[in-house]
Amino acid sequence: MTALPFPIAEEPDAFATETGRKLFAGPSEFVKGVVAMSGLPPADRVEVCFAGRSNVGKSSLINALTGTKGLARASNTPGRTQEINFFTQGPELYLVDLPGYGYANAPLKVVEKWQKLLKQYLSGRQTLRRAFVLIDARHGVKAVDDEIMKLLDTSAVTFQCVLTKADKVKAAERDKVLTQVRAALAKHPAAYPEIVLTSSEKGDGIATLRSIIAHLE
Repeated sequence: MTALPFPIAEEPDAFATETGRKLFAGPSEFVKGVVAMSGLPPADRVEVCFAGRSNVGKSSLINALTGTKGLARASNTPGRTQEINFFTQGPELYLVDLPGYGYANAPLKVVEKWQKLLKQYLSGRQTLRRAFVLIDARHGVKAVDDEIMKLLDTSAVTFQCVLTKADKVKAAERDKVLTQVRAALAKHPAAYPEIVLTSSEKGDGIATLRSIIAHLE
């Protein structure tokens, strides 16, 4: 039997789970919101970033990962995150919340400014180990998601697809979405060959994602 391309990441073993738990058991703190490259904090630790179109559940996922309710502001207003927001996770890790893209309720000039900053950040941040591209499990990959994936390809930043809100779809529908997502990812050389299924509400996939992040070097 041929293995599926981009399989769903398996749940970590007990050791890997504990390593992830320990990393995220430390304090989580908001550092700053950055609007220009000159404002970036020191590149003195491993860094991972989270990208996704507006309302995909980025803030909720970051809150679930850190176990800190309200750390990243969740909002029903598309495009609320207008800065690159940095959070420390203990002394070893930065979590970076990138501006939501697609349907952002903002003037065109503001959106263009975000896009320019995003390109500069992705291309120039040496400590960035992985980008997590969040895709709504109910909708699959949209054109705006494909654009961010192309940007990550050209920036030579490895990205991993995280399906959010997996609890909101039935198994048959989810399988259709996974087929579509796998086909989309196959076009991108920077795509990491595993998909993470998550539900911030139910806690599904959180231990898996913590473990993945904890084992990045």
